Amino acid sequence: MATSYDYTPLFRSSIGFDRVFNLLENAQRGRSVSDWPPYDIAKTGADSYRISIAVAGFAEGDLDITFQTNLLTVIGKKQESSSEAYLHRGIASRPFEHRFELADHVRVAASELNNGLLTIDLVREIPEALKPRKINIQSASALGRPDGAPQIDAQSAAV
Repeated sequence: MATSYDYTPLFRSSIGFDRVFNLLENAQRGRSVSDWPPYDIAKTGADSYRISIAVAGFAEGDLDITFQTNLLTVIGKKQESSSEAYLHRGIASRPFEHRFELADHVRVAASELNNGLLTIDLVREIPEALKPRKINIQSASALGRPDGAPQIDAQSAAV
């Protein structure tokens, strides 16, 4: 039994969260994309992640990694050699596409193909302008008022 949630009340009282609601709605829908080839997602540090995809039989030229606006896409298309006649074909070489939604400020740091395993390293880098910062509190005496109360000149108040 699939449970569906209605996010309409949240749309009325929140601004700027459209992307989050779209992610939740997409996650609820049944995935039509296959999970082949298998992959792992690991957290390798406080702000670093690694995606590992088993791509046995694929060469670097057969793989395409694209990052655009919080979406990482990995596409594999193996170039077939029609000169071989297979008696048994157990190594899958069908094309695939994996899409990974990335959070804001997550970027691809590196990728590597080694022993049939494609690894993609991701890093979350929050810009300095968005990091928490300490705000200094100034005392009233530093502003020129010993008690902090505003002063009214008697002459200007009488006029």
